[in-house]
Amino acid sequence: MYKLRRIWLALGAVWVATIMYLSLTPHPPEPMHFLNADKLEHALAYSFLMLWFCQVYQQRASRILVAGLLVALGVGIEYLQRMTAYRVFDYADMLANGAGVLLSFIFINMCLGRIGVMLETKFFKIAE
Repeated sequence: MYKLRRIWLALGAVWVATIMYLSLTPHPPEPMHFLNADKLEHALAYSFLMLWFCQVYQQRASRILVAGLLVALGVGIEYLQRMTAYRVFDYADMLANGAGVLLSFIFINMCLGRIGVMLETKFFKIAE
């Protein structure tokens, strides 16, 4: 994981920027159309971010910090949305963001916490 750490972090930053853009743009795309689909989108987005960054940060304390920062990001974005005239502040979105982080935190501790290491190991084995 350490050979491509900067790339993993850069791609993670791109994902964070994308989520921020989609959260603050006046007319974001709506890929799913059913009641409360946006809550599922929030949960999936933050779950993905948690899973992504926990591939880079393997220590439990670091992962807890990442979880806290992602929850803070979700809360902060909601407050930024409140400042706009075109987006809606929603506590349920904050809850969905946090649920996504928690879901990935559980999966990371069960089985998905080393996917990045396995991929990187296989990549460098093939490249040799």
